[in-house]
Amino acid sequence: MYRIRIHGRGGQGIKMASRVLGTALFHAGFTVQDAPKYGAERRGAPIFSYVRADRQAINERGTMYRPDLVVVADDTLLAVPAAGTLLGIDAHAVVLVNSRDSADTWRHRLNLDAKLVILPSAAETADRANLPHIGATCAGAAACLLGLVERDVLARAIAEELDGLGDTVVAANQASALAAFDALAGQSGLVQEGVTIAAADYQAPQWIELPFEDASIAAPDIRAAANSVQVRTGLWRTLRPVIDYDHCSHCWWVCSTLCPDSAIRVAEDMPVIDYDHCKGCMVCVGVCPPHAIAGIPEYLAQQQESARATGGGADDTETAQR
Repeated sequence: MYRIRIHGRGGQGIKMASRVLGTALFHAGFTVQDAPKYGAERRGAPIFSYVRADRQAINERGTMYRPDLVVVADDTLLAVPAAGTLLGIDAHAVVLVNSRDSADTWRHRLNLDAKLVILPSAAETADRANLPHIGATCAGAAACLLGLVERDVLARAIAEELDGLGDTVVAANQASALAAFDALAGQSGLVQEGVTIAAADYQAPQWIELPFEDASIAAPDIRAAANSVQVRTGLWRTLRPVIDYDHCSHCWWVCSTLCPDSAIRVAEDMPVIDYDHCKGCMVCVGVCPPHAIAGIPEYLAQQQESARATGGGADDTETAQR
């Protein structure tokens, strides 16, 4: 069985990538599973999708712990442990990273036994708040590394999955997928089929056990080490809300109450945003009565922080929290 896992961020077309690859493998004569997995997050949050393909019925279900091919559509996820990009990687696996850095650079950073392949990223966009939509590109690259799908079958799968979005969209995605397919032609068939995993070899996941008494006595309040408080969900923010305190009317109960992640606390009658856990949903920007909260691209906010840290000051657009 071939096991493929595709990692990216919400809004990059990762779900579509697994659908395209799954459809292409189906047309190539395989029995296929393809599905995404993500939580109740927003655009920019880490997600993954997976594809299983075999010549016979597939009895495996659920999370893929021993992939043959891992595709990382956004290389910034490799620095986010919660994204699980390297889960189950061994010497048998192939890791495909969409990146502007070289394979040698990533081998040094990751120190993996797995075979590492780089798919060169497109040029940097002017506004990094706009996530690149690269699902078709990843599907094309994965299809080539598997060596199981012909170019015309890949193009047909894209046309089927994107049917209804218009000829222009279909043609653009076909061009991206086929370009990636051709770019890796020298490594076609690099991915080898994984062995059947017997039930006797099952290993239980590393669950975190939570003590749970009767709810009339106590229910678990998940605020300890290795739980969601420790996961810095702000790492995948693309837009940052900033408060202009000169215009803030101190009606903190509005923004702090309506923040879906409780990422706004109140200190001395002033709202303060917890950027470690603010995902940049911009709800606070929309509900602020005096319009004292604005959203700016995260990369610009980080540049301003660096300038202040080095004594270079901040540019005129800054309205950052004080």
